Order: sequence, then structure tokens, then C-alpha cells
Amino acid sequence: MRRAAFAFIFVTVFLDMLGVGVVIPVLPKLVVDFVGGETAHAAEIYGLFGTAWALMQFVFSPVQGALSDRFGRRPVILISNIGLCLGSVLAALAPALSWLFAARVVSGITSASIATAFAYIADVTPEEQRSARFGMLGAAFGVGFVLGPAVGGISGSFEPRLPFWIAAGLSFVNALYGFFILPESLPQERRSPFLWSKATPVGSIRLLLSQSRIAALAVINFLGKLAQAALPSVGVIYMIHRYAWNERTVGFTLAGVGISTIIVQGLMIKPVVTWFGERTALIAGLLFGLAGFVALGLASTALAFWLGIPLMAIGGLAGPTVQGLMSARFGPSEQGILQGANASTAGVANLIGPGLFSSTFASFAGADAGWDVPGAPFLLAAAMLAAAIVLALYIKPHVATVAS
Repeated sequence: MRRAAFAFIFVTVFLDMLGVGVVIPVLPKLVVDFVGGETAHAAEIYGLFGTAWALMQFVFSPVQGALSDRFGRRPVILISNIGLCLGSVLAALAPALSWLFAARVVSGITSASIATAFAYIADVTPEEQRSARFGMLGAAFGVGFVLGPAVGGISGSFEPRLPFWIAAGLSFVNALYGFFILPESLPQERRSPFLWSKATPVGSIRLLLSQSRIAALAVINFLGKLAQAALPSVGVIYMIHRYAWNERTVGFTLAGVGISTIIVQGLMIKPVVTWFGERTALIAGLLFGLAGFVALGLASTALAFWLGIPLMAIGGLAGPTVQGLMSARFGPSEQGILQGANASTAGVANLIGPGLFSSTFASFAGADAGWDVPGAPFLLAAAMLAAAIVLALYIKPHVATVAS
């Protein structure tokens, strides 16, 4: 049952991310069309779309996590799939920009159920295997984001709104699949009352600060998520500015990032955690991530940049292991709230990251900059991971097994 349940959640996350990725190539073009072809204005509007999506994740992830602790994981996941379907249909039919914006808000709210998916995995997975399973969900994220834009680009070339219909169909099939196959993972006797004091972002912060070591792990998680925002925030413009790459080279490079991440998340985490333990895997991941970002930031040639990608990808060891360490310190009735808090933390990072790294790039690589250091955003990300390493060293070895 555990294997079957994990397989479903893996497929759920994959299809959710595929549905999100499918619309990436066509959404900016649709916004441009709605504003009459004014690209600069469209860029501002599109930025608001991304901010709204991240804000919905920040606000509603703890709400859905708390709801899943009260009513079970299954209904929250299924209702979310239906919501994603309806949001995609609304986008496909949107007659005006305001409707398209509403569709993205709905998508942001319903995508917040990813936290519930992680809580489901915590329910059906022994503590010593959770880091590896969380890593597999990370691989599902990666596969969905690698394939999604490709599917969206191909289908969007025939009809700009076709990718939204594809996303709606994926979510609907996912909901049907879950309705007939997905068992409930949280028994009635392990559920907890729904309390608004725990289901808000403020409540999430209080939860994460409730214990000193949990607080340290939460800060590590936040710094890691924030550092990861560097590449999607400025990666494309950095590659064009520093190496004069065309769209094809940039696309293949980003695909290489995605494939490297999938390999690490899906294949490396389990053996590394088994052989060395979660705390060592966490510190190693942060060290490799630091080295990777330094390599990206200082790379003077394309080859040096490409060599930094595997190092950065191995940094993906850190995310699932820090989540595994945190999950082990909470009981079954609190996994939803915990995972909601973690997802809310990621939402904050996604809100801050784009502006932080793009402004850093502009300050160090713009025409008015006092010196040309285009890799400054990646070096800033490396500094964040250095701070995370200091905190990770504070966590004593026995903490990794405290709840085992």
C-alpha cells in the first residue's frame, strides 16, 4: 500500500508541475496580446502574475496543510486537483486580462496542495526513508518542469490557448485517478482540530520557531530556497550578457540543469543518506551548492559555467534532507501544518528572490555599475549557503535520529 500510495503522489506532483510548466511558454505571449502588444507594460503585468502566484502559495499552503491534518490528505488533494482544472479552464476561456489574472490566483491557491502531498508521504513512509522519498518528489518536480515547457511550446505553436486545455485535462485525469485509487493516509484517530492560529503564515512562523533546532533547520531551508531562486531569476539574462548565447544554447543549458537536478533528487539522496546520515548529507549538499554557485558566478568561459552546473545540482541533497530532519521531529497529526509551513517559507523565498537577484545583477552588471561583476547574484546565493552551513554545523549529530 505504501508503494502504491507513493506512486500516486509521485504522479500527482508530476502532473501538477507538468500542468504548471505547460503554460510557461504561452502565458507571457497571451499577456502581451491582452495589452495590445506593449511589451514593456506586459512585462510589468507578467511580474504581478508571478508575485500573485507566489503570494497565494505563501498564504494558502499552511491553510491546506492544517485542513489536511483535520479532514485527511485525500480530500484536500482531490479538491485541489479539481481547482487546478477549473483554473486552467478559466485561463483558456479568459476574455480579458482580469480573468487571466484570476485564473493565476486560483492556480496559486490550488497548487498549494503540494504541502499536503509531502505530508501524505510523511504519513506512509518510515522516518529513515523520508529524505529519499522527499527527494523523489523533487525529481517529479524536475521532470514536470523539464517536459512541461516543451509540451507547451509545441502545442502553443498550433493554438496559444491549447496548453491551458492540456493543463486542465491533466488535472482532471489526476483527480479521477485519485478518486478511484488514492487511499487516505491519516487515520481518524491521528487527526487534529483545525485552528486558524496554526493555519496562517504567522502561525507557521511560530511553529517553526517553537524549538531552537527546528528554527535553525527552518532558516537553513529558507536560505536554500532563496539561493535556488538566483538561477531562474537572472540565469537567462546572465548567459546572454556574459556569453552572448542564443536561445537554443540557453534552452539546452537550462535543460541540463533540470536533468542534473532530477538525477540528484531521484537517484543520489537515498544512498547518500543511507551511507552517511541525514546531517552529513545536508552539510555536503550545502557545500556542493556553495561551490556550484561560486563556479557559476566566477566562470569566465562557457565551459567553466557548464562545469558548475553538476556541482550546483548536487546541492539538491540539502532540501530533502532538511525536510526529513524536520519531519522526524513532528507527530502524524502535525505533518500537514509542518509541510504547509515549509511551503509557505518557499513562497516567501519566491517572493523575495526575483527582485533581490535581478536588482543585484543590475547593480553589478548594468551600464552604470562601478565595476562589471555579472556573477554577483550567484556569489550572493553562495554567501547565503555559507550562512546555512554555519547553522547546519550547529545541529548536533544526534538530532538526525532524535525521533527514530
